[in-house]
Amino acid sequence: MTRRSDLTAAHLSDIVQMALADHVSFEDIEREYGLSEKHVKALMRDTLKPGSYKAWRKRVRDFGDRRARYK
Repeated sequence: MTRRSDLTAAHLSDIVQMALADHVSFEDIEREYGLSEKHVKALMRDTLKPGSYKAWRKRVRDFGDRRARYK
């Protein structure tokens, strides 16, 4: 597993963009960067503003309820 401290600023930016994209799953991020869902959520919490993080989590949860495989 990749540690956050091992990732460059560009990689962190890519991970945040992937996590914000509706069509990219946590499994895709883990496969490419080695970060688990838990670590991606922590990264997003640290990176986004509190309101933006809450809105992102709500969107991920809402889509997860509607789709069998979403984030």
